[in-house]
Amino acid sequence: MNRYRLVHVTEFIYDGLVSESYNEVRMRPMQDEAQSCLSFRLTTEPAAATSFYLDYFGNWVHQFNILPDHRRLRVEAECVVLVTEPKPADSHGLTMSELPSLCEQTTDDYYDLLAPSIYIPHTRELNGLAELAERECDGTVPGFVTSAMNMIKSRFTYEKGATRVNSSIQDSLRSGAGVCQDFAHILIGIARVRGLPARYVSGYLVPTRTADPDASVEEVVGGQASHAWTEIYIPGSGWVGQDPTLGRPAGLRHIRVAYGRDYGDVPPVRGVYKGHAGQRLSVDVRVRPALDHEGHECLQETAAGPITQPVEEPPQQQQQQ
Repeated sequence: MNRYRLVHVTEFIYDGLVSESYNEVRMRPMQDEAQSCLSFRLTTEPAAATSFYLDYFGNWVHQFNILPDHRRLRVEAECVVLVTEPKPADSHGLTMSELPSLCEQTTDDYYDLLAPSIYIPHTRELNGLAELAERECDGTVPGFVTSAMNMIKSRFTYEKGATRVNSSIQDSLRSGAGVCQDFAHILIGIARVRGLPARYVSGYLVPTRTADPDASVEEVVGGQASHAWTEIYIPGSGWVGQDPTLGRPAGLRHIRVAYGRDYGDVPPVRGVYKGHAGQRLSVDVRVRPALDHEGHECLQETAAGPITQPVEEPPQQQQQQ
């Protein structure tokens, strides 16, 4: 198991006065059998009182309002989280030919995670990718999932700016490029059109260090801000995390914050404000090791960011990289 301390700072700079800013934040890591959030603190500048609730999917949602005029909004979330190694999948040799009959038993329980959504329409191109992944797999359901993940990794290019925060999979399917948000959506779509419930996971990817102790922290594709990946429900195994951006299963480096049907359910920050001012968004995510159960450091201190980018539509919402 690994223990991390995270600091996630999001800052909006406006080019004029704004007021009546209403915001909700999903930054508190999940608490379940695979992960423990040991502490969490949310602060804002200008200062505001916060409240919280659990949404439909069980995610922590913090809310705050800033009514006076302001030109800047800074949101800082700090937490300590303990992550354990995911249990290996045990599908009992489930084959793709057995899947249709088992899917009938899960449709009612997972309807929301099987149906198309705003970001993940079930398109002809998506069905074509699912057919290709099935032809290239070993005939088992876990093999199909792995094949689909590897296909996204090999066929699509990681490129910041290729899509926007409100892009659907159609933009990436057309251009062959995107970021982690897009790749997670595509893998979800491939799973769903084959009858496998799939959900979008928002969180963090902890950077790693090169073998050379004097070398700088290696660049992590998809890990320079909040990250996104996919969890797919395999009958007999449960939820299995897959990261198509890295092309590997989710593991100890993946810190889960929230999940939903697609990105629209789990943006780290979402809000509106009154005023005609434009805005710039910067994000700074820092990870520092705590001690594991044997008293060893889990990783070297790393920092991801800051990243500065203009935000167009919708306001006060950041794309996951």
